[in-house]
Amino acid sequence: MVDGAKQTDMPTSPLASNGSYYKVDVSCTSSKTKGLWDYNAWRLNLDYIESNSKCTLTFTSSMSKTDYDKYIQAGIALRRNTYRGKDITSYYNGTKVNGRDLYGQISNGTFDDIYVGDYFTGTTGIIWLIADIDNYLNQGDTSLTKHHATIIPAGYLEKASMNKTDTSEGGYAGSTMVKTTLNTILTNKITPDFKNHILSYSNYLTNEIDKDSSNMYGSTHLGASSNWSWINRQVDLMSEVNVFGTTIWSSSGYDIGLDNRQYAIFQLKPEFISQDLFGNRYWYWLKAVTSASGFAYVGSNGDAGSELSASNTDGGIRPRFLID
Repeated sequence: MVDGAKQTDMPTSPLASNGSYYKVDVSCTSSKTKGLWDYNAWRLNLDYIESNSKCTLTFTSSMSKTDYDKYIQAGIALRRNTYRGKDITSYYNGTKVNGRDLYGQISNGTFDDIYVGDYFTGTTGIIWLIADIDNYLNQGDTSLTKHHATIIPAGYLEKASMNKTDTSEGGYAGSTMVKTTLNTILTNKITPDFKNHILSYSNYLTNEIDKDSSNMYGSTHLGASSNWSWINRQVDLMSEVNVFGTTIWSSSGYDIGLDNRQYAIFQLKPEFISQDLFGNRYWYWLKAVTSASGFAYVGSNGDAGSELSASNTDGGIRPRFLID
């Protein structure tokens, strides 16, 4: 029903056509069948479908844009707080929802049919996960105003040390990981899949340590981050908070900065903390200094680790970056 009259076709989404702002009500003859209209993807979602149950969609064009936008915002919140785990490679390859492909859905800020935990395979064969949605919006000393999705690989991309020697001198920003390794990964593995859709933004990173300061080890090891700076970044390792939702071995508050919230993917699917989509388990580096000689990491058992030294070359690299 469209404005009181039966129609063969559903109205087109105003997100795609700039048409009327419809309020959509769903009623089904079965008391068990539940229908919900998805305003962002502009489609019907049904649960508990029973044989011979009929559903009526009633479109009413009396809604204001202000009220309509509330439904869109509710849909975005739902996408950030719902794990779906759908393969959306078709969107990455150009298939459109409401006239927008993957990048259009993100940059528009509607995230039409993108949920946390959805994944896609890039042209290089790497599987990428949607880890969060707009979670750095309006953050930083230079405010990040672009809508974005936070992306992580389903597993680690390669293995390397944090530093060539067992030191955390210079903090995370001064590490070989930041100065060399991540730049190489950005050039060889991330840019080929995302090209100019990788966002640059200002991040808060440690750049100095005090070798004599106490840390989470207590008295057994010394050394803690003692200074920081705002640095323009495209790719970084995650913090303990991004993964676990809290600090565990991070040596000081300088290790956290903007990375002070757990990514939605790890809250909704905690098994992804230490495994990929296929159940393979691995350990990988985090960006936090833990002592004068080491950095934090995620253990293959899902534990928070700190005992390994910075020169360990078996550490997986599982970076995060933002796309629009």
